[in-house]
Amino acid sequence: MINTVSVIGLGKLGGSMAAGLASRGLNVIGVDVNRQAVDAINAGRAPVQETGLDEMIAANRERIRATLSTEEAVLGSDLSFVIVPTPSDERGAFTLQYARYAFKALGQAMHKKMGYHVIVLTSTVLPGATRHGLLPILEHESGKKCGPDFGLCYNPEFIALGSVIRDFLNPDFYLLGESDSRAGDLLEQVHHRVSQNNAPVKRMSLENAELAKIAVNSYVTMKISFANMLADFCEHIPGGDVDVISDALGMDKRIGRKYLTGGFGFGGPCFPRDNVALNFMGRQLDVNSSLLEANDDYNRGLSKRYVDKLQTHLPKGANVAVLGLAYKPLSHVIEESPGIYLCRALSEAGYRVVGHDNLAAPHAEMELKMSALVTDSLDEALKDADVVLVATTDKSYTELTAEVLLHGRDKVTVIDFWRCLKSLGEDPRITYVPIGLCRDDDATSAKLKPLWM
Repeated sequence: MINTVSVIGLGKLGGSMAAGLASRGLNVIGVDVNRQAVDAINAGRAPVQETGLDEMIAANRERIRATLSTEEAVLGSDLSFVIVPTPSDERGAFTLQYARYAFKALGQAMHKKMGYHVIVLTSTVLPGATRHGLLPILEHESGKKCGPDFGLCYNPEFIALGSVIRDFLNPDFYLLGESDSRAGDLLEQVHHRVSQNNAPVKRMSLENAELAKIAVNSYVTMKISFANMLADFCEHIPGGDVDVISDALGMDKRIGRKYLTGGFGFGGPCFPRDNVALNFMGRQLDVNSSLLEANDDYNRGLSKRYVDKLQTHLPKGANVAVLGLAYKPLSHVIEESPGIYLCRALSEAGYRVVGHDNLAAPHAEMELKMSALVTDSLDEALKDADVVLVATTDKSYTELTAEVLLHGRDKVTVIDFWRCLKSLGEDPRITYVPIGLCRDDDATSAKLKPLWM
């Protein structure tokens, strides 16, 4: 039985995995090139900001330690998880530069190790990368052969920032690509020990697992885009309500309700780039992946289309407050954020834009310095706003009252992308514009009627 594992890379996923593994009784050695991250772990503190991470590391401090030395970690453990960045390149593919560096150090460490060791790549890569891009490095540097001397697995996680620990300990399933059954057996034993919800393990070849991982994220993005299209339809149907329709669709077991809430586009560090990367792979393998390209185009154009569509509610030169600049609530990450794109589109259309976010304001300020003012004060964002756009479902926005939004003025327009402030529609002082709901039954009926006369 494996009792000690190492985690190479102590970022949001790696640091959270280290804490999660330790919380389930495993001894964990963390490795990072950043001395501050190593020192934080050894001091019983989180190396990065993530929900519950500080508390979990502190509670399991006796089972977690960190080092700058990959060799020390490999010699002191039986299995190593590798969680390093695989950024997108100019083609849309994932680069292996950091993974190659890590695998070179792992191979050199295994050269000095007498026993069997399992290397587990968790970072997202494209099909073929593990076997053809990384395995040869391990064999060359270690002087050993995969199979008899060491094992190699591809084992990506399905997590979301802000809930990494919960997702890691309670996954829908574990996706396990294996070089051979011995390596897969050992990794599966670790997962059965770690899982709090007795999640099943789906084992397959390295290439099938690589494709399955990126296919999951790409499929989810298409579901989000479909929901956003439905929201647009609902605005043109008498009594149209995208939530009513999504609830009905979600009852069908073939579809399900998750990610079917029409509102705004997908963003963040994974969904957009995974969709682009799978499309790149399609072009290289002569697979028709135009569906993925169309999905990316649809999503990237969403902010501008919303600005164009909402022009009647945006008086020329109006002061516009955009609430929510992170790509999702309770996050400081602005990568591929719809709120950021919306601020830029509004600025380009001639509006004075003030963006607000409780956590992401410092990052957004740098990103939007030529397009919008950014504040972490909700009061500051609302005080001069003629129009307020609710871009995320952060609790500080979903609990807004009419008096707070009016800020002493006679009227204000609220554009609600997530329909979280429906009660405001009853206040005569507020022009409430919910995305995904029909606002004029007579006008939409007049458009439908001629189709069937």
